[in-house]
Amino acid sequence: MSNDDIPYRPISCALYSEYELAIIRRQRLKLVWHTQEQTHISCVIPEDLQTRDHQEFLIAREHTGNVLYIRLDHITAKTIVED
Repeated sequence: MSNDDIPYRPISCALYSEYELAIIRRQRLKLVWHTQEQTHISCVIPEDLQTRDHQEFLIAREHTGNVLYIRLDHITAKTIVED
């Protein structure tokens, strides 16, 4: 079973709003998220939110320029990184 086969669990509206604010404020976030294969930890700049196939994703950029598409219900921890 791939991650796309796992049914999406909607996140709370309050948490979704926190991601929207982080995008507007260009706040760096330290995120922890899980896929079936592994746990990921990365500091990112959130750029946008996207819905596709009835799933919601955070589009974020790592300091290397790598663009990530992270399914919101896979994120288990979020911390604002102060500069």
